[in-house]
Amino acid sequence: MSDDGFRIAELLLGDFKCSHVLMLMALEAQGRASPDVVRAMSGLALGLGQGFNCGALTGAAAVIGLCAGRGGEDEREDPRLAAVLDDFTGWFNGAMTERYGGINCADIINFDPALKSTRCPALIAEVWDKLLECLDAHDIDIANPPSGRGEEA
Repeated sequence: MSDDGFRIAELLLGDFKCSHVLMLMALEAQGRASPDVVRAMSGLALGLGQGFNCGALTGAAAVIGLCAGRGGEDEREDPRLAAVLDDFTGWFNGAMTERYGGINCADIINFDPALKSTRCPALIAEVWDKLLECLDAHDIDIANPPSGRGEEA
């Protein structure tokens, strides 16, 4: 198991959910902490708490936004944001629909704690790897995302 895999397992054992884990991993890659951002991920966990879109999907989208989105009035959205989101969500939709019949938490684990404990850790690790791959394909380093996101990004 990779170091990332061990860290994912450690966070899951600490009772963090999929969306929390992905954001914590991203923030750790950047060498920073943001409890408010991690706390906000709670609204995405377990398919928005209702079994809707998988929290790994929405959590990864939030990480992409962290790396390429707009953060204030003096910033611009990175022009690569839409392409990274498209690549990642296209992959997720295809892979999870083929594997589980859909992209919803209910499709993937069907509210079954046994399925959650067996499927989610591997799924989160797969999502993390694909997320890094998609960012890298668009020349965005998760550890050092562009700052300010001006015209030159």
